[in-house]
Amino acid sequence: MAVYFDHRVEAPDSSGAAVLISWHSSVCVLAVGSVNASTGGCVDLYLINVFCKICLPSLLQWHPTKALLAVGWETGETMLLSHPSGEHTPLPNNTHTACITVLEWSSNGNRLVTGDQAGVMAVWRVDARGKLQGSPLIKHDYSNPLTCCIFRPPPPAEDVAMLARAAVSGDESALDMFNWKKSNKGGFALGSQEGLAFYISTADGSVYSVDEQVRSVPLLSVESAVQKMWYSKRRAVLAVVTDSLLLSHFSLGPEGIAQEISKVKLSGRGGQHADIVWTENGLLITASGEQHIRLWDVELDDHYALTLDESLGFEKGELLNCVSFCTSKQVLAAGTSRGRVALWHMVTVSDQKGDTKIHWKLQTPAEVEGNVSQLQWGSSSHLLAVCSSSCVVILSEHVMCSHYSQQMAAVQLTPTQLSLANFNTNTHITFHTDTHIRAVQVTKDMVTVWNGKYITVYEPSGQTLHSTGSFQCESPALAVHEENIYTVEPNRVQIRTPQGTVKQLLVFSEAEGNPTLLSVCGSYLAVGTDTCHVRVFDLTCREAKAMGVMKNLSELIPDLGALRSVKCNASGNQLSILITQVNGRPDNKVYFYDIELDTLSYFNFFIGRPESSLAQSEDSQRCLCLCWCGLTGTEIKINRRSLRKIEDVLVVTFFVTQEHGLLLQDSQPKPATLLSLLALDTPYYYYICKGGDQVVSTPSAAPQVPSSPQMVVRRALRDFVGLESCEKQTRDAMLNFSFYLTIGDMDEAFKAIKLIKSEAVWENMARMCVKSHRLDVARVCLGNMGNARAARALRDAEKEPEVEAQVAVLATQLGMLEDAERLYKSCGRFDLLNKFYQAAGQWQQAVETAETHDRIPLRTTYYSYAKHLEAMGDKNLALVYFEKSDTHRFEVPRMLMEDNLSLEIYINKMKDEDLYKWWGHYLESQSDMEAALHYYDLARDYLSQVRVHCYLGNIQKASEIANETGNRAASYHVARQYEGQDEISQSVHFYTRAQAYNNAIRLCKENNLDEQLMNLALLSNPEDMMDTAMYYEEKGTHMDRAVMLYHKAGHVSKALELAFATEQFGALQLIAEDLNENSDPALLARCSDFFIKHAQYQKAVELLVAAKKYHEALQLCLDQSLTITEDLAESLTVPKDSSHLSEAGRKELLEKIADCCMRQGNYHLATKKYTQAGNKIKAMRALLKSGDTEKIVFFAGVSRQKEIYVMAANYLQSLDWRNDAEIMKNIIGFYTKGRAIDLLAGFYEACAEVEIDDYQNYEKAYGALTEACKCLTKAKGRSGDEADSKLLILTQRFGLVKRFIQARRMHEEDPVEAVRVCESLLEEKDLNPAVRVGDVYGFLVEHYCHHGNFQQAWTKIEELRSTRPNINLSLYVSQTSLEALQNAAGVRLVYRETNTHVAEDDEEVEEDENINH
Repeated sequence: MAVYFDHRVEAPDSSGAAVLISWHSSVCVLAVGSVNASTGGCVDLYLINVFCKICLPSLLQWHPTKALLAVGWETGETMLLSHPSGEHTPLPNNTHTACITVLEWSSNGNRLVTGDQAGVMAVWRVDARGKLQGSPLIKHDYSNPLTCCIFRPPPPAEDVAMLARAAVSGDESALDMFNWKKSNKGGFALGSQEGLAFYISTADGSVYSVDEQVRSVPLLSVESAVQKMWYSKRRAVLAVVTDSLLLSHFSLGPEGIAQEISKVKLSGRGGQHADIVWTENGLLITASGEQHIRLWDVELDDHYALTLDESLGFEKGELLNCVSFCTSKQVLAAGTSRGRVALWHMVTVSDQKGDTKIHWKLQTPAEVEGNVSQLQWGSSSHLLAVCSSSCVVILSEHVMCSHYSQQMAAVQLTPTQLSLANFNTNTHITFHTDTHIRAVQVTKDMVTVWNGKYITVYEPSGQTLHSTGSFQCESPALAVHEENIYTVEPNRVQIRTPQGTVKQLLVFSEAEGNPTLLSVCGSYLAVGTDTCHVRVFDLTCREAKAMGVMKNLSELIPDLGALRSVKCNASGNQLSILITQVNGRPDNKVYFYDIELDTLSYFNFFIGRPESSLAQSEDSQRCLCLCWCGLTGTEIKINRRSLRKIEDVLVVTFFVTQEHGLLLQDSQPKPATLLSLLALDTPYYYYICKGGDQVVSTPSAAPQVPSSPQMVVRRALRDFVGLESCEKQTRDAMLNFSFYLTIGDMDEAFKAIKLIKSEAVWENMARMCVKSHRLDVARVCLGNMGNARAARALRDAEKEPEVEAQVAVLATQLGMLEDAERLYKSCGRFDLLNKFYQAAGQWQQAVETAETHDRIPLRTTYYSYAKHLEAMGDKNLALVYFEKSDTHRFEVPRMLMEDNLSLEIYINKMKDEDLYKWWGHYLESQSDMEAALHYYDLARDYLSQVRVHCYLGNIQKASEIANETGNRAASYHVARQYEGQDEISQSVHFYTRAQAYNNAIRLCKENNLDEQLMNLALLSNPEDMMDTAMYYEEKGTHMDRAVMLYHKAGHVSKALELAFATEQFGALQLIAEDLNENSDPALLARCSDFFIKHAQYQKAVELLVAAKKYHEALQLCLDQSLTITEDLAESLTVPKDSSHLSEAGRKELLEKIADCCMRQGNYHLATKKYTQAGNKIKAMRALLKSGDTEKIVFFAGVSRQKEIYVMAANYLQSLDWRNDAEIMKNIIGFYTKGRAIDLLAGFYEACAEVEIDDYQNYEKAYGALTEACKCLTKAKGRSGDEADSKLLILTQRFGLVKRFIQARRMHEEDPVEAVRVCESLLEEKDLNPAVRVGDVYGFLVEHYCHHGNFQQAWTKIEELRSTRPNINLSLYVSQTSLEALQNAAGVRLVYRETNTHVAEDDEEVEEDENINH
């Protein structure tokens, strides 16, 4: 809130009437141009008369940085006036000869453009001292009056100061900018950052562009004189407004070419008197002497108007002459023809979609004398210069004073007017002072007012106040406690009497600073200094006594610039503090300093800034602190549960205690009807009403008006609603209750208020139960509230499994709809959330929830919403949701029943068969048969068509429809019609098409249509088949049909009985095919006997098996030599745990089956059955007979029986194991697994013989004999003497083989010894079984032939022949040696020409070295 103090400019008598005003942009200096009929024109700088001339001043333009004013006169003269020296420098006389119409400085003030009404333009250079440098840079004559000039903003350049600060702080990119070696751009340009190009316009609508070299070129042209130009730097667009209010936009290319973008005619009266203002964001504001101001948003292409409000003090027909916009304050000022200044505050509001809208808030006007002709905001945004026909007034903005203490409240209405309210007596008065009010302090017995220089003390006297004292004091801070007034001066606080006498001084050292902030709460004074020191003084004694020590908050708060507010609590042990940061911006935190513990805590509002003040309760022992937080359309988090609210202003209440620190107690939006917070005094908030919103000054004081509107109202705290007038004990109990609720201690909170009978208190506690989820406490609260409905709803909600859902029901009953919605969402109960939305009438949210989260009740939601819309009368939208719910086929006709035309249109539009059918029924009920038939045809409702045609007597057409469509219902209806007309054949036909076979059969029986009866019975159900069979049986004709029908109907026994009785063997055979194990055993036996009798043994066997007579079936197979197939064998196999045969009988049956399979040569099937019977030996024997080696090996592997292993190995020895290493490996493995060691040894001997006989490979034979010896050694203890003798013989053979191998190996090194060993071997008697004699002789012959001793070789051959006459020498001696021997002896040897068989065993048998394992 603010008021405006009016300061009238007291110009010298010679100045006359003011016509021009101009503020300096940075220095607080106002230039006023005036005219006097006797003395001429004059220019004053604020109160200094600087220069006077006979002519009138036409333009005033301040230098952008220096206190240098350019003044243009009607005669064409131009001069520069310097402030405060008053020195003036005229421009050369011959430059301009007509009235000056253009004065414009460049952005840095280095150049000045002047232009006159004759069309002459000159550009001047001004040095750093503000002195002109000789003649103009250019002087150009445009031959038309010049109207407007603007400089083009310079292009963006590097901010050297900012880069330097960044470089010092360590920013590498900023450092690189100063290092041209590292910078990619070669550093930055330090040249001029001033834009020297400008645009100038003439009265004929031409606009020229003048570049930095002051070369002028035509740019564009419009229809009439240019009144205002504006350049958008962001869009590179030049906007031009003519005196006829034609707005044109031109885009400016890099080559200086202007292209028109748009052109629009603005509303309003054009002409020279229109005042046009451009704002930085592209808002064009125009005042043209009308009753409203017109605004055009160039960026959004939007326009609107602002008007005056008579309820705020404006008069009807008041015209708006001039405007001025303050960018920093976002305030628009407009001067009126009745001497008033209208002020609009611009507020930017964001909606839920994120779009921003601008709202203009009109405030109470300021009043001056005369017709306001010019307005201008000053360099200080709180100053507004107003030029009227009678005076020049400077309006100074001042924050409106207000104060509350001891049930007394004072609010400033105008600079000299106060509104006082006494809440003890419930009275209020309006009081006027003789001076401006800059500060006010009240107590119950005193009102203290300060005007900046004097303090005046007033005391109440009935409905008025009278002054009791006044004294001079320039203290910037003021506080009052009882009979003491506290003021400040450098380094001390003065305690004065109401008459101004200093009673005590509270001295502060130079380091502690000068006191600037004073605040009294209860009996304690809080003091803040300009060096950010704080201290609290106890005022309970006769003299003020300091508490604790002086605290420097700069040590605790970083970036602390200055203190904005320091307030203490009623106990004097806590301070609440607002600060300004070093950068001058308000901090977004509120700090709390505990004096006793010397600790600091704070609450951070994240986004947004505290706008106004802090207030603390005056009578609470616990510190209850209230924070007034203003936001600018932004979002703020106010608790740890992320409860997010978007409000303009929030009132936030805290508890501050030493035990629990800072606690957020409550937050709520400021009431919309109230302006701002004044104080907190339990149990009330005190607010200032909007009736005093920015009421501005009046020139003179008015008489006192006691019956003024109430300016301060109070609102109970949340927990004190209904207990506003309670006594102190109850108030303390409620404070304890609020505190315990805040810390979440529900039990202590309950104890604090258990004796309080206020329903509002219990409701508050129930509301807290929603936040704490304490449903047990909530039940007690609801009981004390007497809210039976809520208690019932809470009890019903206990069936919900989620606690949040139960709490949501409680929140709903208490009206906490937002909390209920949040709780339903948090627990994921979107079904309950849907019902909640429906109950709350939020149908769009209900539909959205059903569509996105819980689609099960989606159609129900659509239907409920449609019913709601129908009840609300919105039938068009109800149609849409009835369709979405898929209930439109019934609901829409019901809804539109009274509007047949709309209903028919809807049905034709929907093209729905159900709707067509319904409408056909309706038309039929109205006897409109032709239309009904049409809609029945569209609906494809053939039954209704047939029914109507039959009703109309057109049965032939009905028959055609039934035949063409095949509709069963239609066919049935036609059949009934024909039956009624005794047309039996047609009736039977349509009954058949309707599949009503029982009716057709009935007609056939009644009319002896036996030929059709059989086919109809077969098409019908079993009951009809039985009935027809009985019909045939009773008649005694067509017995075969009766048998077939009994069979088809499932009565097999009856069919068989009838077939046997009538000897229908063909039918009997067909029936027998359907017999199975579920049939009657006696019936099966009877059928099997029938098939045996007729030599159909295979079928008889199947029936015996079905009858569970397995032995008879098997015996029949044996007797009749029937081949037992696998399927038959499986059917003969009795399942395990069968009740028909014991386990022993089952195995016996399986063995009999297997024996039968053996006799038939089906060895695999026999093997399977022997295995199922558990006789694996017989199974193996059967498998051996099959000769399937692969299955034999597999069966032996899975059987794991010694006998089977031996049998498998013996079988494998009968195969070609010599050429198949896998078979040999299996033989060795099976003998080993079967523990047949002696058989394994014999196999190894056989292997050795094969190696010697077939391959002469004594080495492998030696290895096989070695394994054989190992096996016999293991079997020695098992077989006794027989094994010993075998081992002895084998050992001898083993030794002979070993000697022969050694002889062959040593032949290369010691041939003589090798020959000797061979000779000794020939002398052995039992050599031949172990080593073949031919091999020994062959070795000797080879030896002798190799050494050329053919005689000796021949001798050996003769010896061999003598021992083995028929021996084949080629098997023992190589062909080469034999040929050499023949050639040497000259004798041809006779030997058999047999091919030597050489077997190369590529795969050696791997010997099992771990046979014992």
